[in-house]
Amino acid sequence: MTGRASKRGFASRPGDAESWIKAPDLPPSAPAKTNVFAARLTIDVTLELRGRIKVTAFRRGMTVADMLRDLLAREFPETPGDAS
Repeated sequence: MTGRASKRGFASRPGDAESWIKAPDLPPSAPAKTNVFAARLTIDVTLELRGRIKVTAFRRGMTVADMLRDLLAREFPETPGDAS
């Protein structure tokens, strides 16, 4: 046996930690969305309702998230004086 083989993993250590820490963050490879959602909302629904929501979104050619955002925006419109 000739010693340990150098195996590089996907998260290998940087050669020089100081320069790695001071290096600027690279922008993400995927383009950032123009609308940034700042909050996540979690609700419990029955499996049947979840299925109906998914089928409706598919038939409309939308994602479930986009369809529900539109629904909530219609049901709860901004009113003058609301804090943003």
